[in-house]
Amino acid sequence: MAHVQLQNLRKVYPNGFVAVHDASFEIADGEFVVLVGPSGCGKSTTLRMVAGLETITSGDLRIGDRVVNDVPPKDRDIAMVFQNYALYPHMSVFDNMAFGLKLRKYPKPEIKQRVEQAAEILGIEAILDRKPKQLSGGQRQRVAVGRAIVRQAEVFLFDEPLSNLDAKLRVQMRTEIAKLHRRLGKTMIYVTHDQVEAMTMGDRIVVLKDGYIQQIDTPLNLYNHPVNRFVASFIGSPAMNFVEGTIEQADGLVFRERAGAFTLPLTPAWQDRLAGYVEHSVTLGIRPEDLYVAGSPYLRGAAAEATLQVEVLEPMGSEVVVYVRTEGATPHTLVARVAPQDLPEPGAPIRMAFDLGKLHFFDDETEAALGPMALAKTVA
Repeated sequence: MAHVQLQNLRKVYPNGFVAVHDASFEIADGEFVVLVGPSGCGKSTTLRMVAGLETITSGDLRIGDRVVNDVPPKDRDIAMVFQNYALYPHMSVFDNMAFGLKLRKYPKPEIKQRVEQAAEILGIEAILDRKPKQLSGGQRQRVAVGRAIVRQAEVFLFDEPLSNLDAKLRVQMRTEIAKLHRRLGKTMIYVTHDQVEAMTMGDRIVVLKDGYIQQIDTPLNLYNHPVNRFVASFIGSPAMNFVEGTIEQADGLVFRERAGAFTLPLTPAWQDRLAGYVEHSVTLGIRPEDLYVAGSPYLRGAAAEATLQVEVLEPMGSEVVVYVRTEGATPHTLVARVAPQDLPEPGAPIRMAFDLGKLHFFDDETEAALGPMALAKTVA
């Protein structure tokens, strides 16, 4: 079994900087788990501890049934793909992929079989005799992945492998890696700062910030039930809108924007959850796709409308990204993703509808999501 378990894993550097704070989670055999977060959040350090490239300050790391804290990387039954391809420029593709097997004294027929099998999986059979300088970025990345595949390891580690590729190749390669996972059925841990990669590739996602795990969940649950404002802002593109205001009593509970630009009645579920927050400041969160132009036929649930001002229109073909602003001394800018349609010009007023079934609320002090459904998913 190739499950991986981190128990209170901690990394402290000699200068006292704590890069990872007591990380604890388990990756099931054959699962694809993505570590995601901004630069400096500890995701690559965590991966490098799993790989054996960083020493573990405290805690236990298990791969399968054994603790591997002090086991050398070569004996951990792992294969790693780095951000830089790390290919030997003087060697052919075949020799680059075979190099690790040659060091381990595998028989030549087996090396040939493994390399050719990996090349077939990745569709690079025709370039096995080329040198790295003759390859495109996507081909080089495939060779780096192929070098890992020939190891036939139980755990594959990917450290931002697509960062050096252009946008089109990134989309293509993330699809290829997802297919590879389904074909091999191996345990995979993937590090990225790109939340789109995380959402489209992972069975589960571990969101980190400042060395702390914020939430571990499936992509859909992360999106629909973020446990705090950071997760809500990091997952989703464009990012969730945040509006400061207060919960008030007015024939039932309502959310009032801090300058009074608009007031939203709360659904029965939120009436119960926010009963203890009357006259308290909270932050409203709403995703761009849950804001509609008033009268939109695509809005099915309960809604409340507000008059805002158009700032910028970004036609994208299949949709229009609309930046709108509240009035007042301290205006809020909100982003909406709407269907292509005739829209007012920048500077003109626009009537927008808020989907009341898709609201999120966050505590102003702790930034934790309010409501039992969100709080039950808190990991750290």
